[in-house]
Amino acid sequence: MSTITRTRPSAVKGSATAVLRTEARLFLREPVSFFWMLGFPTILLCILGAIPSFREPSTDIDGLRVVDLYVPIAILLAMITSGIQTMPPVLTGYRERGILRRMSTTPVRAGSLIGAQIVLHGAAVAVSASLSLAVGRIVFHVALPRQLLGYLVAFVLATLAILALGAAVSAVGRTVKITQTVGTVVFFPSMFTAGVWLPVASMPDALQHIVSLTPLGAAAQALDEAAAGHWPSWTHLGVTALWTVLLIAAARRWFRWE
Repeated sequence: MSTITRTRPSAVKGSATAVLRTEARLFLREPVSFFWMLGFPTILLCILGAIPSFREPSTDIDGLRVVDLYVPIAILLAMITSGIQTMPPVLTGYRERGILRRMSTTPVRAGSLIGAQIVLHGAAVAVSASLSLAVGRIVFHVALPRQLLGYLVAFVLATLAILALGAAVSAVGRTVKITQTVGTVVFFPSMFTAGVWLPVASMPDALQHIVSLTPLGAAAQALDEAAAGHWPSWTHLGVTALWTVLLIAAARRWFRWE
């Protein structure tokens, strides 16, 4: 008696591009998600910048103003919102509705789908970051990053790290409800390590050291260093890059079609 072995179709050239185009069309149909990714971080920056004391130089942070520190924090907040709150429910929703199961019989690979979501949400983060930098400069006279190349390197690594974290959350969540619960658990510590409630530069030295071991804590310090005109610490860049690699590997390892 012969044994029938079920094999997965081979990947077809251009399938990843087709997935990206399809996901882009669906992505543009979510105005609420766009508000939280693009509008909310900048609105928060404007609210904080409206506080008079936040626009005054402080000796506790090397003569900078609090609003100066909150521009990179607004950028990190856009990353957190995009990577943890917006992207995971999309992928998990596909799994819950059986879309991933049907896709598993096609040449589409998991990496293509996750990669498309990372590209699209990464682009949204880039737009949000540009908006925060523009509002910070025009409205609150916050200086633009003085070490532009270092700032871009830190920004790209931070974006990849948080989106990889979101992909890992998506991989383990069987339903949208579970994913949202896990995402909420991850969301608030991420906001703290990014400095949303207390800028990392204002934290005690011991707490700064602990926070610098997290992807967003390291990214926050790297962005601050580049904004001040220094090349970001290789330690901070290395920590962020290491988290990116580990989280992407975890997302690929844990990903399930159903």
